[in-house]
Amino acid sequence: MMSFLILETMMVGMFCATDFVVFYMFFEGVLIPMYLIIGVWGGPRRVYAAVKFFLYTLTGSVLMLLALIAMWLQAGTTDIPVLMHTVFPASMQTWLFLALFLAASFLMLWRLEALSVAGFHGTLLGALILPYCSGLGNIIFAVILGQTGGSGSDVMVNSLVNNLTNFTFVLGVPALIWGINLRPPAGPAKPPAAGQGNDRLDVLFTLTAALFFTAVLWVMGRKGRLDFHDGLILVGLFLFWQSFHVLEALKTQAEHGKLLHWFLPLDLLAIGAGAYGIYVSTGWLVNWVELRPAGFVSAAHLGWLSGWLMVLPNAVLAFYYGWRRQPEVVYASQVGDAHVSIPLCLGIFALYHPLTFAATTIPTLQLLLGVIVFHALFVAVFGQLPRLAGLILTAAYGYFIYTGWFK
Repeated sequence: MMSFLILETMMVGMFCATDFVVFYMFFEGVLIPMYLIIGVWGGPRRVYAAVKFFLYTLTGSVLMLLALIAMWLQAGTTDIPVLMHTVFPASMQTWLFLALFLAASFLMLWRLEALSVAGFHGTLLGALILPYCSGLGNIIFAVILGQTGGSGSDVMVNSLVNNLTNFTFVLGVPALIWGINLRPPAGPAKPPAAGQGNDRLDVLFTLTAALFFTAVLWVMGRKGRLDFHDGLILVGLFLFWQSFHVLEALKTQAEHGKLLHWFLPLDLLAIGAGAYGIYVSTGWLVNWVELRPAGFVSAAHLGWLSGWLMVLPNAVLAFYYGWRRQPEVVYASQVGDAHVSIPLCLGIFALYHPLTFAATTIPTLQLLLGVIVFHALFVAVFGQLPRLAGLILTAAYGYFIYTGWFK
C-alpha cells in the first residue's frame, strides 16, 4: 500500500509541476515504487519484468533529459509556461518532433512486450495489438490529410510504400538472417501455450485477408478513383474482419485460461500516451515537409517519406521478435499492419475526399498481390520463409525502389 501511495504522490507531482526540472524529478521518482510493485508482487517472471521496465524507462528518461537540456540551452529557462511560448529554431523542432515520434513508438513497444509476458501470445499479439501501434501513424496521416484537404496520392503512396516495405524488406531481412519457421518443433508434441494455436494456419488466414483486401482495392481502382461509398466499403470490410478476428482470438485466450490482467488499464494508458505523441509529432512533421518546396525532403516526396518513417517502428518489431525467435509474431505483425494501410487508411481518406489513382497505382497493386501470393505459397507448402526467399524479397524491394523512385 505504501508503494502505491508513493507512486500516486509522484504522479500527482509530475502532472502539477510547472518547471521541467521538478517534472523530471517526479518522473524519475515513479521508477522506484513501480520497480518494487513489479519486482515484489509481480508474476512468476517478476524480476525479469522489473529489470526490463527499469531499463526501458531509464533509456527513455536519458533521451528526454537530453531534449530538456537542449531546450534549456536554447531558451535559458526551465519554466514550462515560458517554454510553451518560446519559438525554437525550425531545425531544432524537426529533430525534437522526430524524436517524439520514435519515442512514442518505442513506448508502445515496451508495453506490448508487457502484454506478451501477460499472456497475449503469438498471432494474437501480432494480429490484434501490434498493428494498431505500428500502423497508428498511417491512420493519423490519412486523417490529417483528409481534414486539411491534402493530396490523396500521398495517402496512396504512403500505404503502398508501407505495405510493400513490410512484405519485402521488413520480412525478407529477418528471414535472410534468422529464417522464419512456422512449423512446430520436432520431437514429442507439447501442449500449446496460452493463446497459441496453429501459427501456420493463423498466418495463412491473415495473408488471405491481405490478399482479399488488396484485390478489392485493385478491382475498385479499375475505374480510376475511390469515392465516399468506396471508402465506406473499405472501412466496413476492415471492421468486419477485425471484429471476427478479435472474438476468435479472445475465445482462444479464454480457452487456455488467460484473461485480461489487472495491469491492463495502465498498459492501455501508456499506449494512449504514445498514440497522442504520434499524433502530435506526425501532424507537425507533415506540415513541415509540405512547406519545403524542393529537395529530397520536400512536399513532392511526402508519401514516400511518411511511408518510410512509419515503417520504422514496425521494422523494429520485426527485428526484435526475429531475434527473440518468435516468427509467428514477426509475420502476423507485418501482415496485420498491412491490413491497417489497405483498406483502412485509404477508406478513411476516401470518406473525406475522392482519391484518384495515378498511372503507377494499378501496376504497384499487382506487384503487391504477387508478393502476398509468394508469401502464402511458402507458408502453405513449406511452413517457413527460408533464407533464399528472404533474399528474393529483399531484391524485389530494391526493384520496387528503383522503378518507383529513380524512374
